[in-house]
This record gives sequence, structure tokens and C-alpha cells, in this order.
Amino acid sequence: MSPQRTRKLPSALTPASRKSLGEDVAERLRDAILHGELDPGQHLREEELGERLQVSRGPIRDAFVLLKRQGLVRSSQHRGVTVVELTRNDLHEIYTLRSALEPLAITLAIQRATADDLAEMDRSLAEMTSGFAKRITEREAARLDVQFHDTIYQAAHHQRLSSAWDQIRLPTYWFMLSRNVANSDWREGTVKGHTDIIRVIRSGDEAAAAELIREHIAFAYERILESYLTSVGKSGEPDEPAPAPPRLDTSARLPR
Repeated sequence: MSPQRTRKLPSALTPASRKSLGEDVAERLRDAILHGELDPGQHLREEELGERLQVSRGPIRDAFVLLKRQGLVRSSQHRGVTVVELTRNDLHEIYTLRSALEPLAITLAIQRATADDLAEMDRSLAEMTSGFAKRITEREAARLDVQFHDTIYQAAHHQRLSSAWDQIRLPTYWFMLSRNVANSDWREGTVKGHTDIIRVIRSGDEAAAAELIREHIAFAYERILESYLTSVGKSGEPDEPAPAPPRLDTSARLPR
């Protein structure tokens, strides 16, 4: 009798697919939201989007799950899925959270950054400096700004901290994109601020680095808030009540 053959199960360790259809749809919808093709508050209908993107409803639903995690859409029982409308309170929450996360990120970057990490910061700053020296679009200005902050989180080598940044990264970009961040004053202040950040990281002064990043975030918050209030005034829409100034502890200097 021949020995019984053992059935070989297929291995789970097969090459991963590059991107699921749901992720591809999410990327397309994300670009449409961030760049104004889909408006804040717009109701997103699965059937209509499926026809435009030539996919079934399944990938559309998968995309909605990803976009909810990234803070770009929200769902309600009555209205279904809608594009998020970023408000003054959203700006306040995002920048108070940045004021908590980035002092930790920059402190860990001082402790853990490798030579490659520092080289990546330098490369990002050089790309920003070169880009800001030319006529630049809002989209490119916002991308370069957020990209620089990515390098700080990467240099911190703290996975959960990076995951927390990922949760507010796109809304941060969206606020920069929708407010006037390509003007000369913003560009000059941003390049100087990022240059100072690299300098203080290389100095190894953790306390100075944490204070500097708070001041940098406060500068960004105040400029975006100013632009936000100007745009609300021009639109004739009533502004929402100002939230209380953020306070995480009595020693931190946070956006006002």
C-alpha cells in the first residue's frame, strides 16, 4: 500500500497585493475631497459614485470606512455618508492635539534619530526651501509643510505616536490647503521655523525643542485661524462661537 499523501495547504505567506479596490477608490475620493471636487457637506451616494468610478458598491463602502478613519467623511443615521465640513472647533481640536503630540515627537527624535533620519529632514527642508522660492500652489505648499513634519514623527521611532499623527495628518493638510498658506509671509515664516527645528534637534536640547515646536504650531494655528475668519466673513456666513483657549497643562504654551 502506498503511503497516504498529506495534502499541502496553500501558504498564507504569498506576495501581498499592492492595493485593494477599496483603497484605490478611497484614494480617488480623498483627492476629490481635498482638492474641491467634492464639497464639504456633500452627501456621497454609493450608486452614483459606483457609476462614476465603474465599481460595485462594496469597494465604495470599504473606501468610506478608510475615509472615516482619516476624518474626511462622517456618517449619520439620517444623512448617510457626507464629506466633513471642517469648522473652527475642528481647527482648535487638531492643533491642540498637535501641541500635545509634537513636543513628544521632537523629544524622541533627539533621543532616537539616526543619521538617515537627520538626512531625510535636511532633504525635506531643502525641497521646501527650493519650492517656496518659486511661485507655488496651495497644494504644493501644504504638501511640503506636512511632509517635513512626517520626518519628525519618523525620527521618533514610536509606532503608536505615528499612528496618532496619521489620524490628524489629512485634516491638517486640508486646513492648510483651504487657507492661504502659499503667500510670501507664510512661506518665509515656515522655512525659518523648520530650519530652527532642525537646528534645535541637532543641538540635543530637548526642553528647547519642545518649546520651539509648540511656538511653531501656535504660529500655524493663528495664521490658519486668521485666514479662516477672513473667509467666513467674506462668505457672509455666521461664525461659530470661539472655543475656550486650549490648555493641556499650566506650563505648556499652546495655541490661543
